[in-house]
Amino acid sequence: MKQHVVNKAQRATLNQVIGQHKSLLVVVLLGFIGSLSGCKKTTDDVTPQTTTATVNENTTVDSWILANMRDLYYWNDKIPANPDTTLAPDVFFDSILNKYNATTNPTGDRFSWIENDANTLTAELSGESTTTGMNFNLYLRASGSTGVIAQVLYVSPGSPAEKAGLKRGDVITKVNGQLLNTTNYSDLLFTGTTFTYGLGTVSGNSIVDSDQTRSVTAIVFQENPVFLDSIYTVGSKKVGYLVYNQFVPGANGSKANEYDAQVDAIFSKFKSQGVNELVLDLRYNPGGYTSSSANLASLIGKGINSSKLYFREEWNSTITPYLQKEYGSSFFIQNFLDKPQNIGNNLSRVFVLTTDQTASASELIINGLRPYMTVTTIGTTTYGKNVGSITVTDETGKIKWGMQPIVFKSYNNAGQSDYSTGFTPNIEVDETMPLLPLGDTNENLLNAALNQISGNVAGGRRAAVRNPFIQMGSSIQRKAGGQSMIRAIKNLKL
Repeated sequence: MKQHVVNKAQRATLNQVIGQHKSLLVVVLLGFIGSLSGCKKTTDDVTPQTTTATVNENTTVDSWILANMRDLYYWNDKIPANPDTTLAPDVFFDSILNKYNATTNPTGDRFSWIENDANTLTAELSGESTTTGMNFNLYLRASGSTGVIAQVLYVSPGSPAEKAGLKRGDVITKVNGQLLNTTNYSDLLFTGTTFTYGLGTVSGNSIVDSDQTRSVTAIVFQENPVFLDSIYTVGSKKVGYLVYNQFVPGANGSKANEYDAQVDAIFSKFKSQGVNELVLDLRYNPGGYTSSSANLASLIGKGINSSKLYFREEWNSTITPYLQKEYGSSFFIQNFLDKPQNIGNNLSRVFVLTTDQTASASELIINGLRPYMTVTTIGTTTYGKNVGSITVTDETGKIKWGMQPIVFKSYNNAGQSDYSTGFTPNIEVDETMPLLPLGDTNENLLNAALNQISGNVAGGRRAAVRNPFIQMGSSIQRKAGGQSMIRAIKNLKL
């Protein structure tokens, strides 16, 4: 993609890329929360010496960025007319974005970003990264304190963290002998590969340090998003429960879609055992491939089939006529799939467990199923991401960068796309310390869902359960694709 889409050569290139389903374009709904900027930082803080060679290299990369952004960016009419193409590529990319501002530009861009290594980006979006295998929330140690703690949310089976004995609910107060605080926590928790974690315990609303430690070395690790499934009997009800932590069809580089197959097998089991209530746990799911999102939704939806719309896309006014002419209206449409494992006929509703890490592809599940059945959300407000992006890389291989510009907005079958500030839970429940294991029927969010199913709640609604500790971030937001929904072009019905 070298020139503007109205240029004949550009149209030929785009036709080749999309028509032949090349893997360099991957549609992604991708988001970040808290302190993460819209453009992911990929260079060191040290300013490099500017040379003629550097300027020339920047100009080459920046010109490639600009050409693609003018074609594809959802807000391409907001790109400056004459941006400075001598800037470092990540700085340049950031300079041309239609940046979000809560007051002056509340519908602006919070999500577009760029990486200096496209191969690493692709791997991370498929769940492969250098990691210890645990994810955690960050909290202030006490109100008004500069002390920070990390509470483990879940540990991936087979990961270094699991082998070191770390588990859900563990509270980390020190790293490599240093107490965490608001100044050092980022460097201590997110820099390097070898960590000695000092643990603490919860005593009321206070944290008490202990002498316990766990030593862990991060490795390149492939996370399986299918974390846990169970079936519970609640009175006359059979309740299926699935903890699903990312929408990824298969491991990085795999063409087998083995993770989607695992989800299919779980729903086949749910169906054979007469499951008639469903609790879908997406509390830590930042999103993933829309193909996997459509697969899961197609296993749940009531009265749906491949003729029913799951979601549609709205692209910018420059490229829409071209895409419409070349590929027809089906380019913008993702329908449900015909799945023999679908349990929708046995369901009247679905419960979705949520937090502020529930985003994009997870929110697409909520929004996409709403026109077809009752979707009850339990937990805290979701992140709020109703726009999508594509992974763009240079097919010649000369430019190593990969970028993730927002290119479309998504709508469900009822024309709804009203969740840019997140879905407010129907039943508000916080995760509180200490954390019980996922799947434990006394765990706060699952217990709230089971109480709704059993009717063991006053007025059909449970009072809010709140966490006394002040959250200040999560490791989940640091993942490539944190708060994301990814959909491969090759999976579109063209």
